[in-house]
Amino acid sequence: MPYVHVDNAPAADELKRVLSEAERIALDCEAAGFHRYENRLCLLQVTVGERTWIVDPLAVDAAPVFRDVLEDPDVPVVMHGADFDLRLLRAQLGIGLRGLFDTQIAASLQGIEGLGLAALLETRFGVRLSKKFQRADWALRPLTDEMLEYAANDTRHLFALADQLADELAGAGRAEWAEQECRALEDAAGGAEEPSEPEDPVVRIKGARDLSTRQVAALRAALGWRDEIARAKDRATFRVVGDAPLVEAVARRPRTLEELSSVKGFPGRLAKEHGAALLDRLQAISEADEGDLVPYPRGTRRGTGRPPPEIEELANRLKEARNRRADELGLPRGTLLSNSVLTQIALEAPADLDALRRIEGMRPWRVELLGRDLLEVLRRAG
Repeated sequence: MPYVHVDNAPAADELKRVLSEAERIALDCEAAGFHRYENRLCLLQVTVGERTWIVDPLAVDAAPVFRDVLEDPDVPVVMHGADFDLRLLRAQLGIGLRGLFDTQIAASLQGIEGLGLAALLETRFGVRLSKKFQRADWALRPLTDEMLEYAANDTRHLFALADQLADELAGAGRAEWAEQECRALEDAAGGAEEPSEPEDPVVRIKGARDLSTRQVAALRAALGWRDEIARAKDRATFRVVGDAPLVEAVARRPRTLEELSSVKGFPGRLAKEHGAALLDRLQAISEADEGDLVPYPRGTRRGTGRPPPEIEELANRLKEARNRRADELGLPRGTLLSNSVLTQIALEAPADLDALRRIEGMRPWRVELLGRDLLEVLRRAG
């Protein structure tokens, strides 16, 4: 099945006309965050009827092409695993998508194993998708014909998959569950606000919370050093150097480039070209007064650690109720309700269904299925 490569204004205008008449569309996006410093929208694949277009947002202004159709809740938009793509569309095109039908959500709500698009298409239709370009750098130009063909296949089969899954959801009485989850995904992508203060980078590093205050400060300096290099080279930070070598470097406190190069996983060329600046920063931290150093941010969500024992015990009782219900429904336990939401319920101890509904993540379908069981656990604990 051929595709149209939209990389000029006339082709973009023609696609906009087609989209204005579409009754539904299938959509996917390709980004370059695996390779580049920042996630960058590099392709949009869209299928209408039997035709597929691949839009190059680095060559044309994609926002006016897609805005009207994607923001119209009356035009269904079929996607698979849309969470990241919705945020990308919002951040880079200023588009708040509505009308989503996410085939991954639809499959998960039926307890289907193997939620990847490739697995679902092969199991249901015998369609085998290539994995050759899963980690491709989509920011490169020109893109090869093989890469464009690969991209086109991400939307060509979505209508057939969506129709089948929608019928199954309706037959199981779960269509409303998918509706609520898709609307919540739209809202989450469109309503996310920038934090008032930037997140401390150390909270994302495995093992950082176990470091001393001075080591945390050194790690923070090392992360800043890596970030500057990554930005200058337009390269993903982990492609400059991984987290683990930086943590080890902080722990070993290398004094020379040779010692830095000997850190497991630390690229020798990086040490040679940029290592002196890192050593200077680590030395400055080692000489700083303890009182001037910023410790690990224990008050953050990632840094709070385990809840108090009584809350943890209550959350475990709530999990038991969740697990019984999930097993009855044939759903993965986390799909029915995540452990993090159960912990929040244990912390807030809602007294009734209305209070339970106000807890983030408690969609109406979850309250209906599980709410009374959870409240009974809380009542007995109280």
